[in-house]
Order: sequence, then C-alpha cells, then structure tokens
Amino acid sequence: MIDEIITHPLTEMGAQIREDGTFSFRVWAPNAKAVAMYGSFNDWKKNKKVKLEPEDGGYWSVTTDKLNAGDEYKYLIQTEGGDWLDRNDPYARVLTNSAGNAIVYVDQFDWEEDQFEIPTWNDLVIYEMHIGTFNVKEEGQPGTFASAIERLDYLKDMGINCVEVMPINEYAGDFSWGYNPACPFAVEEAYGGPDEFKQFVKEAHRRGIAVILDVVYNHFGPSDLGLWQFDGWSQDGKGGIYFYNDWRSNTPWGDTRPDYGREEVRHYIFQNALMWLEEYRCDGLRMDMVPYIRNVYGDETPGNDIPEGFTLLKWINQTIRERHPNKLVVAEDLHSNDFITDDVHDGGCGFGSQWDADFVHPVRKTLIAAEDAHRDMDAIVNAVYKKFSGDVFHRVIYTDSHDEVANGSARLAEEAGNSFDDYYSMKKVGLGAALVMTAPGIPMLFQGQELLEDKWFSDQDPIDWKHLDHFNGINLLFKDLIHLRRNLKGKSSGLQGQHTLIVHANNIDKVFAMLRWKERPEDDGVLVVLNFSNTTFEEYKIGLPVSKAGELIFNSDWKGYSEKFDDSPVFPIEVHPEGYDNQPYHVNINLPAYGALIYTFE
Repeated sequence: MIDEIITHPLTEMGAQIREDGTFSFRVWAPNAKAVAMYGSFNDWKKNKKVKLEPEDGGYWSVTTDKLNAGDEYKYLIQTEGGDWLDRNDPYARVLTNSAGNAIVYVDQFDWEEDQFEIPTWNDLVIYEMHIGTFNVKEEGQPGTFASAIERLDYLKDMGINCVEVMPINEYAGDFSWGYNPACPFAVEEAYGGPDEFKQFVKEAHRRGIAVILDVVYNHFGPSDLGLWQFDGWSQDGKGGIYFYNDWRSNTPWGDTRPDYGREEVRHYIFQNALMWLEEYRCDGLRMDMVPYIRNVYGDETPGNDIPEGFTLLKWINQTIRERHPNKLVVAEDLHSNDFITDDVHDGGCGFGSQWDADFVHPVRKTLIAAEDAHRDMDAIVNAVYKKFSGDVFHRVIYTDSHDEVANGSARLAEEAGNSFDDYYSMKKVGLGAALVMTAPGIPMLFQGQELLEDKWFSDQDPIDWKHLDHFNGINLLFKDLIHLRRNLKGKSSGLQGQHTLIVHANNIDKVFAMLRWKERPEDDGVLVVLNFSNTTFEEYKIGLPVSKAGELIFNSDWKGYSEKFDDSPVFPIEVHPEGYDNQPYHVNINLPAYGALIYTFE
C-alpha cells in the first residue's frame, strides 16, 4: 500500500474556495439518505438548508455562493431511519469550540520570506512545550500561541533550535494535554486558531527554531467527538464509519481507534499528517503511542497486530521522506524495536527517530536512587550504547518529558532530593543534563526543566517564570551544556558525531567516563566524566586512547551555577603514557561529588 495515490474526491474534502469566489463542500457519509448544510449564512434555518448531491463512494458535495469566509456552518445528515443529525465538518480547519460550529476558513496567511529548513539531526536540541502552560499571561486562562512567541527569544538564547509542541488539535474544553483530539484538522481555538499557529511557526523559523508537532492517530476523542457514528451507522454501539466496530476498537482511551483498513479513514489520517507539514510548514511530527496503531493492545503479542495500521505508518513516512526529505518524524513507540526506524524498503516503519525508553528509565532510576550503592553504572553503559537502525540519531534521549513528570511521577528535580532546590537535587539535575547533552542521540528537554521547575506536569499549572531569576545559575548550566552540544563555541564537535567509547565504568566508585568523537578522537574527541556518588575524588585514574592533553570546558560543580555547590578545584588534564582501563594511556582527574566534567582534545 506504499504506492497509494490520493485521488478525487479525497483531495478536496471539507470547504474549498474556487477561483470564482464560490465554495465547494464535500463530506463522506456513505450511510446517509440525504445531506445538507445550514449555518449563520441562513440564520440557522433548517428550512433554508443547502442540499448536497450524492457522489460515488458515499460522498456528498455542493458548490454554492451562499457562504463566505468566516461563516459558521454544520452538516445535516439524514440517517437510514430518517433522523437528522447535526455534524461538524471532519475537515474543518477551525471551530468555534470543540462542541460548537465549523467555520469557513480561507488560508490567506502571509509567510513572507520563510524558507526555513530544519537543522541537521545531529545538531538538534529539542524543547518539548505545552502551549497552554508554557507562558500564561492571564490567570485562569490557558497560554496561547501569541504568548508562547514572547518566549522564543529566550529559547534562542538558550541555544534551543527545535521545539516539540504538544498536540494542538481542537479538544474538549480549554485545558488539556491535547491527547484527546475532538477534530483532528482544527487548531485549538483557545490557543488562537490556525493563523496564530502559523504565526508561531513563522516566528520560530525567524529565530532558527524548527517546529515539530505532536499528533495523535492511535485514538480520537473520546469526548466532544463529532466523528462518532458520523452518519448514524454503527455496529454493536461502537463508533461507526471512522472507527473499528469490533474488538479492535478498544484502546486505553476508549473504543475510539480509527479504522486503518478503510480507504477513507486512511486518507483522512494521511492528509492530516501532510497538512501540518505543508499548510502549516511544521518541520516534523512526533507521533503519539505508535504501538496502539500497529497492535490492538500496544504490545508484541502475536494475533493482536493491526497490519493495516503498520502499512499506514509506512505510507505516511515514505511519502514524507519523498516529499520532504529533511523533515523529522519521531515515533513514541518505547519498545526498542529497530524496525520502527528501519527504512520502509527494508520492511521498517520509516520513522526518522524514536523516543528511547532504554535511556530515560535506567537514567532516571539511577539519578533518583536514595543511596549511592543503588546507582548502577552498567545500566548507564547500556543506556549510552543503545542505538537504533545503526544510527545514534535515530533515538531521542531525555530525563523529563510530559509522561515522565506526571501520572504518578514528578520532575527529576522533585524526585532526586529532599526538595527540588536542595543541594542533592540540583547536583543530580546537573548530572542528568550533562548526560543527556553529551550522550549519543537527539537530546530533548521538557519545558521548565532548565528553570528547576518543581512538582509535576499539569495542564492547569503554568510554568513559574520567576524561577528564571531565582535559579539563573541552573539555567546557565543548561545553556552552557546546550551550547556545547551544538558546538557553538567551536570546541565540542565530537558531541555531534556517531562515535562513542566508554572508557570507564566503575560500579564501586560510581564513576562513568566516555569519549565522543565525529572524525577521529585525536582531532575532535570530547571526554565526559560523570561522578554518580557523593564522594569527592582526587587524582582519579581513567584510561584513554588519546595522547593529547585535555582542556576543561565544563564543570557542573562551579559556584556560578549555584552557591550551594562546592566549587572543588579542577584542572586541565595531562595524559600519562602508562596504560589503564585497557587503554594505552591514562589521566588523573579531580572529581567533585555528583559532578560532571567535560574536556576537549581539539
């Protein structure tokens, strides 16, 4: 099914403006006896409704001069039993709200000179953000695209060059994580609607920041879901034409799994994915909970697979690769399968990268362990060496995400010590940040992580920007690490390379060291040394394959990051000819407690 082609009438669904200024409307309702529309254009009088004519394949359409841009409307669908149903346009770009009316939308947005392209994937630092809580201007109201734009200069200064925006589909109410899409094609009105989102993307691009959008195709709704029993037909009380009507409908979020086997539903999802990349100029997608698209129960149990879900993923990814080869599509699969990022032609799903559960879970467990004895360096070794499909940038690595800091868990800063701002929490936050920004993979932060935001993520708990003043040192620590990760100072290009050698992993002392490089360790090598213990070491011995002396370019124990830190004396390293750790040379390093040191050999 990779060679599927979008053909008429699927390319012109919903409201479309014609050259003569009239509008055409097309909707899929194969079980309807009749279809019409009414709205603000006729004072919502059903006796003056505009009738749609039937087409082959269960489609209905009309071209009319009775509607203009900005008019509100609904479809009237007559069921086989003769009842009339009010339904919103499944392809509506904007609604008054999730339970309101569709609005005729004409795209007149001026992109000006925007020709932005996403940076190369080995240069990306992703910042996951939730529009509703990122920058709230009015208490009791969600944040908006406009308010988020006000903080883009801050992100640029931090060195962030990619934001991953949690779902913005129209959802029930004004507050949500966004993973309950009521109308997948409409942009949430409470955030500002479609043009405000385009403005957000354009302003991000102006600052060199790519935009990846979180999309949800494993289920729709379940509340305010106009697609439910859309034309009146269903089986066993289930969802009707857009959904499975048997055991495959079941998901953890309700019986609302789309029917990936129906051509019209496949195209609905396919067109939605391409819309965000082409109409809104997003630079990529992050696809939520892919396991529930390819398997009924989101596991690997034979017999529960959904083959048509798998082929839909392949079709979407292959098309994006062909049309937009630089755009990045990230999977949240969390089963550590290479086939998720394997090329479609090799039997894979074709995603560009995937969130790596084998990094975040052992790293968080190691950092939040109550006692040093319970910190496992072997787990860190495995977390660092993991890669998918032969490419280290086929994985996204992180310690905090919207999932990790909610649902019974809290932010790393909250869980790593007695309070989010005590010595131990801040030291371990710095240790975790150093590992994320230096390990092989695409690093990701969750909003507020760099501000020492506390508690857990909630859609009604906005980021406390006063933390930027209170913990400006921790903010600087993250900024310095991001700049090193992106080689903005010209001394750490090795962090953008494919190559990693773990030179030391001591499960007694809880010390870990790795060498990262791009071309040759002698030319662009970066040595990262992490002390996962509360012990300060002097002249700690670590083996190296490099004979050059190293320059210290980062010390997480610096008092400039926090007055609570020790500022233990740390010096440049000299390489000694005696071998150690199965390497031909060694260095002696002073290691601060819970400290991260980074050296360069460039």
